[in-house]
Amino acid sequence: MLVIDANVARAACGGEGDGFAVLGDELVSVPLMWSEARASLHLALLKGEIGRDDGEIIHNRLENCPVDRVEPPELGREAWRLAEEFGWGRTYDAEYVALAKLLDCRLVTLDTRLQRGTDRLGFVVTPAEL
Repeated sequence: MLVIDANVARAACGGEGDGFAVLGDELVSVPLMWSEARASLHLALLKGEIGRDDGEIIHNRLENCPVDRVEPPELGREAWRLAEEFGWGRTYDAEYVALAKLLDCRLVTLDTRLQRGTDRLGFVVTPAEL
């Protein structure tokens, strides 16, 4: 099982073929992931970084991606605790980290700042490290 963040989901949706296949069969994320990935995709569309047709294709892939939404009851409290521990003002990234910690699995991210900042935890990795 892997927790994926919005950056990984968006990249997997934007590639040729099934970009999720390389990540494995059991992918999960926090409910926030879809909102974050959708926002990032829409911003890229408005900035002209992607065309409308590609945006629609990627958006459809996101909405139908093979990732399960998981929200254990203790997710919010653990995210809050991790944000405190790492000195993060916002708890968005902490939700992904908290889910991976609660499920005892790895978090896959393309966010190098997040990966470096949580390096001591030992379970936040990039796709290249899988």
